[in-house]
Amino acid sequence: MTQAIDQNPIILDKFHRLTPEQQKQIIDFMDFLLAKTKQKEAIESDETYISALEAAGEVFGSVDWGPGDLASNKKYLDGLK
Repeated sequence: MTQAIDQNPIILDKFHRLTPEQQKQIIDFMDFLLAKTKQKEAIESDETYISALEAAGEVFGSVDWGPGDLASNKKYLDGLK
C-alpha cells in the first residue's frame, strides 16, 4: 500500500494530462473495478438475496378465511368505496 501512496502524484499528473473524455473513461473503469470488488466481497461473505415470496415462505397463501377473490363477490367491495 505504501508504494501506491508514493505514486499518487505521478498518477494525478498523468490523469490531469488526459483529455476530459479520457479522464471520464478512467473514472468509469475505476468505478467498474470498485463494483467488481464489492460484488466479490458480497459473494465471499455469503450474502444471499431472496425475493419477498421466498421471505414469506409458508405464510404466503396460508389464510383460509375470507373470500377467495374480492372481485367476484361485490358485497365485500361495498365498504371500500
